[in-house]
Amino acid sequence: MPILDLKKLNKYRARTYRLSPFSRVRSARAALDFINARGFIYFWPIKGIEMPNLWTAAAGNRTVADKHDDPGHITWGWKDNALGKKKWYYAKILRRKATMISLEVAPYFYALSQNYGSPEEDYLLAYEEGRLTQAAKQVYEALLKEGPLHTIDLRNAAKLTNARESEFNKALEVLQADFKILPVGVAKAGAWKYAFIYEIVSRHYPDLPEKARFINESEARRKLLELYFESVGAAQERDVHKLFGWQKELTTRTIASLVEKGNLVELQHPTEKGDWFALIKLI
Repeated sequence: MPILDLKKLNKYRARTYRLSPFSRVRSARAALDFINARGFIYFWPIKGIEMPNLWTAAAGNRTVADKHDDPGHITWGWKDNALGKKKWYYAKILRRKATMISLEVAPYFYALSQNYGSPEEDYLLAYEEGRLTQAAKQVYEALLKEGPLHTIDLRNAAKLTNARESEFNKALEVLQADFKILPVGVAKAGAWKYAFIYEIVSRHYPDLPEKARFINESEARRKLLELYFESVGAAQERDVHKLFGWQKELTTRTIASLVEKGNLVELQHPTEKGDWFALIKLI
């Protein structure tokens, strides 16, 4: 079995992650190009997850700065200014963390969500099957009835003013991860004068369900996994499961299909135990 060449892998990731000072993301336009090139990225680096992110691509491979005036935080403005403008899809998706997805790739994610073409009914089915909490149901129904709301008004409309903060935030995360709601703007509301405005996905992107309708789940998983490996170069099966949360059998089958197609090759890491998979170009 071949051995993974770490020098070649690190060089590859330096290019796809934009780690070189000469390839940094320096503008909102460049951020869009970066997202479109990769298909999907994280907004921030996420501990324990190997994937490109906008902060590192713009600020360099360093810890996210605590100081608000750090030049790397220009990414925050790019993200907020793009909300609602349909440049990319932004919400807490992968592992319920801030994810940026190209509009071309978003239908593949949507095809794997628990949405079946009827926004007024899908959430009720999810609730009956135990996939939505009571709080998430109330949040969704508030948006369905009232239209876009910032978090302060949304909490009131959902009758969750007396609920724990964690309960309300979890409801927002669950609904975002299943492509039911997303932030579409920022309002000067609340103690910090900063609150996301949320809207129902199918109202903000009315063509998204239709585009996803013709993508079966196997095709969607293959596409997303191809893009993932095109970004990271090499990974273990457990990395894929950790990121996407797919069932082990589905993860194994999808990886096997890419090996069979010749996209990936199974190999060993020079210092770590377990089987790895890498792009053919890295062998």
